Amino acid sequence: MDAAPGRLEVVRTFLNTWVIPNESRVAEDRLAGLVADPAAWRSTFPDLGKPGPLADLTALRDDLRAALGQTHPVSLAGQLARHPLAPALRADGRPVELAPVSAGAAGELLALAINAAADGHWHRLRACPDCRWVFYDTSRNASRTWCAMNSGGPGVRGCGSIAKTRAYRARKH
Repeated sequence: MDAAPGRLEVVRTFLNTWVIPNESRVAEDRLAGLVADPAAWRSTFPDLGKPGPLADLTALRDDLRAALGQTHPVSLAGQLARHPLAPALRADGRPVELAPVSAGAAGELLALAINAAADGHWHRLRACPDCRWVFYDTSRNASRTWCAMNSGGPGVRGCGSIAKTRAYRARKH
């Protein structure tokens, strides 16, 4: 799977704490386990602060998932009210980026998402219509639909190939 550029990969990893495993095809929410286990949280998100309330993180994850693929994720306005951001100087020499006003993972994740939208990267984060895995679209024309076209080994579903085969069989019947 293609990694998102820079720190946007942290957001992609966070969004994929809700997953539909290939083996069971039953949705799993792994966020509660990470929040309850500080060592697991630090291992998964070493650059983020403390997780904070599970309800806040779950709501943020749901809102970020709803905004996937959008060039202007205005639906995140409610999250900005709960986790305000302020301008800060960038480490890479560019003028400003947004940073959370108060400490905590939710504000940091929201800032990463909003900065990605401003940099033109957010709209390339997408969720597969079949398995809902969040991937970064590296295609030239930003039109990739599925997480993968072929299985490529154990643990990788190949949703695009499955969908195309399903459509082909439906046309033939």
